[in-house]
Amino acid sequence: MSKERSGVRKTLLLAALTAGAGAAAWTFRKVPVAFGRRPDPSDPRVRNSPQYRDGVFHNAPSELARDSVGSPDAGTVRRMLFERDGLPTGPVPLARFEGGPHVEAAEGVQLTWFGHASALVEIEGSRVLLDPIWSERCSPSQHVGPKRLHPVPVELEDLPAVDVVLISHDHYDHLDMETVQRLTRSQSAPFAVPLGIGGHLRSWGVPEHRIIELDWDETCTLGDLTVVLTSAHHFSGRGTTRNTTLWGSWVIAGPTRKVYYTGDSGYFEGYARIGEQHGPFDAALVQIGAYDPAWADIHMTPEDAVRAHRELRAGLLVPVHWCTFRLGLHPWAEPVERLLVAAKEHAVPVAVPRPGQRVDVDSPPELDGWWESVA
Repeated sequence: MSKERSGVRKTLLLAALTAGAGAAAWTFRKVPVAFGRRPDPSDPRVRNSPQYRDGVFHNAPSELARDSVGSPDAGTVRRMLFERDGLPTGPVPLARFEGGPHVEAAEGVQLTWFGHASALVEIEGSRVLLDPIWSERCSPSQHVGPKRLHPVPVELEDLPAVDVVLISHDHYDHLDMETVQRLTRSQSAPFAVPLGIGGHLRSWGVPEHRIIELDWDETCTLGDLTVVLTSAHHFSGRGTTRNTTLWGSWVIAGPTRKVYYTGDSGYFEGYARIGEQHGPFDAALVQIGAYDPAWADIHMTPEDAVRAHRELRAGLLVPVHWCTFRLGLHPWAEPVERLLVAAKEHAVPVAVPRPGQRVDVDSPPELDGWWESVA
């Protein structure tokens, strides 16, 4: 039996044991829908991708990261689900969202972090929504799996109109079925996604004209806004599939300003190339959490994040992929504390917003240590 299939069986068994018979029945009925749909391997865009061979997508060769990616063992999964050590000791401080349906997009560059990797990028009059997840759990079932450590700072339907929704890869903490379906109803923007993820969106009811699939280094222009899917060193998978869809990072460019989003990635040599080809950037949203020696190839440590940020030739560093879900075994606030030490050593400017807080990249807020009160 494959590791992927075995992992799915463990997930479903855990759901049955912890959520009761009724919830388990719901789980078995609904989970396959949340898995999405694997792409058609005969699709010429998939088949002809330089990243695609032997039926799956691959990372670019690198001396600093391996192409094979391991899965957490059952003991690690149990600890992430049930151990309470190192979690916030009280309510996570939130900020009141300053945007809204009637607020004009910033003419400069402003970033609003909603928690985990979900963020709103305002750049020279355009708005971009990154990896939105508004569900209570990042899981195929809302009865089991990592649960939110803080509420969403704004309801999804209260967001202003965006120009595009960018997805970095199809893991549950970055691509959430219920959030996608709500956005399909509340927004009219297209979804720009790596190759293969369009299959998931189609199965969830997203109209074809709102799906843009890109390979690495492909560009999409939407008025004054340009987005480029760039490489990352990670993997993909939902349900029983593994690496049948592509993953990536994003360059977000207005007429004169640029922002970079890492998605999920281990540190790799590609950051220097992206910096040379697309930098410098006014800011970068950089993954800092859910690291572990067992999966160093797929998630950067905070020190890796600072190194990548410097090679990207980016200005302000805004850390993401921490705070909201427990997806690693490190203490809750450790990622940001380690990040600040490494950033200070290399004189990298950092803004650490509360979830919901809007950051003006040209005038970032001073660090106030808001996380320390609940760490």
